[in-house]
Amino acid sequence: MNPIIERALAEKRTVLIPLAVVLVANVLAYGPVVRPRGVKAEGAADRAFQAAASRRAAEGEEQNARALVTGKSRADEELSAFYQKVLPGSLEAARRLTYTSLPALAEKSRVQWQTRTSEVEPPEKGARLGRLDTRMVLQGDYSNLREFIYRVESAPDFVIIDDVVLTEAKANEPLTLTIRMSTYYRLGTSGV
Repeated sequence: MNPIIERALAEKRTVLIPLAVVLVANVLAYGPVVRPRGVKAEGAADRAFQAAASRRAAEGEEQNARALVTGKSRADEELSAFYQKVLPGSLEAARRLTYTSLPALAEKSRVQWQTRTSEVEPPEKGARLGRLDTRMVLQGDYSNLREFIYRVESAPDFVIIDDVVLTEAKANEPLTLTIRMSTYYRLGTSGV
């Protein structure tokens, strides 16, 4: 070894030995103490990030659930309003609706109605609505028959066109339209 280094080690032994001991202690402490705490800190940061992401996801799900509840209650309100305000309240009201409004629409459209029959479809057990089927046979020219169909579809009364059959007539005779319509009505507590 170099004599200068030997001399420096001998003279500074009191300072170098404690430094060497501290250095060895640091190296020995790094493995069991410092490194696990660093890993633990990294894991905590990862868990915090994952928790924040989970929280954002949960908040999004909560918002969707609230929107679903709001939408469902709004749909229930609209359905209730439809039942109360739009649908006829009874079979008699449904019959009045079809017996008065349909001939009036035919007259406004300049078509002649030939026959009209109605049939009540028996409601299923526990049903809230009944159905009244109406079949009309009308005669007129094509544009007037189209106007009648348009008036039925755009009328405020709840009438659904189920089937339309247009029969071509002989020369100089009006066309014949057979139209099947239905309307629904609220059933009473007795099912009628």
